[in-house]
Amino acid sequence: MNTVDITVNGALQHATVEPRTSLADFLRDDLGLTGTHLGCEHGICGACTVLINGEIGRSCITYAVTCDGANIQTIEGLDDDPLMEALRQAFSEEHALQCGYCTPGMLITARDVIARHEQLTPDTIRRHMSGNLCRCTGYRGIVNAIARVANDPATNRQETPITGLGPAPGPNKHHQTGPDTSSSARVRPTHAPETLSALPLTHPIATPTSTPDDWLSVQQTFSLPHPLSRVWALVSDPERVCDALPGIALDGPAVDGKVHGQATIKLGPIAPTFAFTGTYQIEENARKAIMTGDGNDRRTRSRVKGRAQTQLIDLGNEGTEVRFEIAYVMSGPLAQFGRLGLVQDLITRMTKRFAHNVEAALSHRSDSNAPAPASLWQGWWLACCHAARRLTGRKDT
Repeated sequence: MNTVDITVNGALQHATVEPRTSLADFLRDDLGLTGTHLGCEHGICGACTVLINGEIGRSCITYAVTCDGANIQTIEGLDDDPLMEALRQAFSEEHALQCGYCTPGMLITARDVIARHEQLTPDTIRRHMSGNLCRCTGYRGIVNAIARVANDPATNRQETPITGLGPAPGPNKHHQTGPDTSSSARVRPTHAPETLSALPLTHPIATPTSTPDDWLSVQQTFSLPHPLSRVWALVSDPERVCDALPGIALDGPAVDGKVHGQATIKLGPIAPTFAFTGTYQIEENARKAIMTGDGNDRRTRSRVKGRAQTQLIDLGNEGTEVRFEIAYVMSGPLAQFGRLGLVQDLITRMTKRFAHNVEAALSHRSDSNAPAPASLWQGWWLACCHAARRLTGRKDT
């Protein structure tokens, strides 16, 4: 049993909880705050969304012990919030709820989205709300209600402090847990574990951008201490590239520029394997290689289309700069894992592994520090754990 002090809706709660008790169970069972709903209990549906130190998070996958010293707000604690009041009225008038099970999470997430954006279109609202699922409404009423409040000149965003970028805080937003939860509490940038920190990444955090066709594009750059010709020999070979990319395995050599293979991602209890077909194109003069793929995972009934582009820049005696870009669009149940903050963590760690593996291959060495094939997926899982820790304010250990 652990003793925790958690401020919930402005009231300090001193409690003893078991290590495995989720924040959602603590709020519902111990405090009677049943406005926090439990649906999937895997962080998928968004019904359990609450505010953790001002940032929205999934209370069903957050342990109560990690919230010691944190400030939690549930839907009950936002009764007098002006923005929430406007949202409740709009949800009612736009018929944005039926059974009401998803509504508390929808309202809290919508409040976060509106507070961060001056203007919202229906398409951007759908994208930002994609992590909250509704089985009843078809989403039209929800989108209309959010758009109505977001684009109302009378909407007051000034009294709605938002300290991060929603469910996955920005790379420099990390609140230390403990007694000091004031605005002067120490803020420290997050970073990769020591085992990955030595990799030659020029930009340690990936930069995601959305394209007009709703693809998400993530770019990252790293440098290698090897001449352009040697790096290009590897990059222009799809089999060697896929050997270096965590989770990607080809079924055989590329034939006439076409590739077939599998992409596996392990996210805690979820381990989808996308069987994909695609192409591998080489632009010799530009020193650019582009791999595309379109795959399905039968188990989760999810689909992903992706494009990985690698371009090399000659740095002379300093080696070679590698500009790496991944663009993708996902549909199906796993689409909610495409939230920007989580994507930043996933792609950053994946690129670190890729850079590490390329460096090892070009140095003709079997690096004892490199992850074994079975543990490559730990990079993806570490990213999820890392993002979860940032949601709860817990330090990496």
